[in-house]
Amino acid sequence: MAAVAAALAPPQLLDPLALADFEAGLDGLHENDLVDEAEVDSIVREAILHTIGETPWTDSKVASWTSHIIEGTLKKLAALQKPMKYVCKVGLTQRSGAGLHAACCSRWNPKTDGQLSVHWESQTVLVLVTVFWVAL
Repeated sequence: MAAVAAALAPPQLLDPLALADFEAGLDGLHENDLVDEAEVDSIVREAILHTIGETPWTDSKVASWTSHIIEGTLKKLAALQKPMKYVCKVGLTQRSGAGLHAACCSRWNPKTDGQLSVHWESQTVLVLVTVFWVAL
């Protein structure tokens, strides 16, 4: 009976600001809630430089480097206090002249969600970090 009553209830009017956000595809987010790609790029590069810097390729450090880059990146992204979930993927390889290929695909709201890949190289290390963010 409650379902019938709910179906017959008059429609609720939407808050005009919420309606404008919905029509803009922002899903209730405000402009300052969105992620700035330049800021993400800077955060990732800082994490890489802090972790690897000019240290030469060392097989035994790869797992540690990977963890530190991910942790450093996610910690700084969380500090932005945006209503987002983040995913960080790191690929490291020894720079030897061979290529490194990576691909990703996503389906999301392009106005609120995104992805950024950062390519970084030293004399002996090649790093590819991809960060994804999705609005809550």
